[in-house]
Amino acid sequence: MNQFKPFHLAFPIRDIEETRKFYGDLLGCEIGRSTEKWIDFNFFGHQLSAHVKPDELAAAHKNEVDGKNVPVRHFGAILPWEEWHSLADKLHAHGIEFVIEPYIRFKGEVGEQATMFFLDPSGNALEFKSFQDPSQIFAK
Repeated sequence: MNQFKPFHLAFPIRDIEETRKFYGDLLGCEIGRSTEKWIDFNFFGHQLSAHVKPDELAAAHKNEVDGKNVPVRHFGAILPWEEWHSLADKLHAHGIEFVIEPYIRFKGEVGEQATMFFLDPSGNALEFKSFQDPSQIFAK
């Protein structure tokens, strides 16, 4: 793959403190600058800016993929295989309700991947993935 190029994503939230706890404490994201209206996180090397704007929170539209209802609007990270499994265990231990429980897609096929979906406290959908073979992230 090419040299790592971090992205920036700004998204709406309803509350700074619940967001700080979720992304900072639960997901382990380093907290950057913040005010009473927004907070930045180091989201696995990428910059997330969470802005208090509850009226902008999206309705949960879904699309069927592999027989599962995937939230159309979502973001997340691709983690190393063992880190993904550790996060799944941690989320289970903290009682996180999954939109789509952790599972393996394309088992034994090109692009085999682990995936899971869950919501942050504001209802923003997150997907975390991992690939047995990271060179297959964009495989067809």
